[in-house]
Amino acid sequence: MNQNEIKALVSLLDDDDYEVINHIKEKIISMGDVLIPFLETAWENNFSPVVQRRIEELIHTLQLQSLQERFRDWKDNEQEDLLKGIWLVACFQYPDLDLRKVTKELDKVYHEVWLSHRAYASPHDKVKNLNNILFTKLGFSSNTQNFHSPGNSMINIVLESRKGNPISLCIVYMLIAQKLKMPIYGINLPNIFVLTYKNEETQFYINAFNRGLIFSKSEIDNYIAQLNIPTTDRFYYPCSNLEIIQRVMRNLVVAFEKLNEDEKARELKELLQVLDA
Repeated sequence: MNQNEIKALVSLLDDDDYEVINHIKEKIISMGDVLIPFLETAWENNFSPVVQRRIEELIHTLQLQSLQERFRDWKDNEQEDLLKGIWLVACFQYPDLDLRKVTKELDKVYHEVWLSHRAYASPHDKVKNLNNILFTKLGFSSNTQNFHSPGNSMINIVLESRKGNPISLCIVYMLIAQKLKMPIYGINLPNIFVLTYKNEETQFYINAFNRGLIFSKSEIDNYIAQLNIPTTDRFYYPCSNLEIIQRVMRNLVVAFEKLNEDEKARELKELLQVLDA
């Protein structure tokens, strides 16, 4: 189908016949997100509120369909790229978000830490330096006043506002640490997400939500005991990037449900099904 045929197809969205409109919508959706630029142009050139609404709905459907495909590809082929995974989460709310922009902002944070990083320092001293730069110099902090805000799960918003929830702060922390070749990974605890520094010689834990507080295995033991749940290895050892992104998505579902944005919560559950499959 050439450009003129596509334009002609889009122009039929002003039809009053319900069956015709449904047929046009199905045809456009079947052609995928390549039609989004044509739809955006059509929206700008059309002054009918009804047609504009139909175009907006189609664009949203195509963007969501595209995001499902990109999540599926990330899960199947790129799970080692945590930054891309958390960027895809942000694309749910910000479909035009450029990965290069996010990477550039993260690189600025990395550069600040790298300037004072000492590769020969002890693991604890490396973590203390990272804590000092992230939480004191750059001002990253826990967003306790608006804990359930969807923005806490959006990497672009977290980098811009320097505020986040436990898992988003941990993700920023991990991404910087791993660029510095520090063996820091996520720990998927109940109700809170923390980090572990783990290599062959040593292992300890880090709470990024509490300014990088360092703690030991015994404190996890006590925490699990207080929750009165059976202990399991996954409370002490690194989880996968897939598990991290799944947890971020579940947090987002809760955030939108608290805002009574049930449609967004439903769409996120559909995206989660792609990752859970």
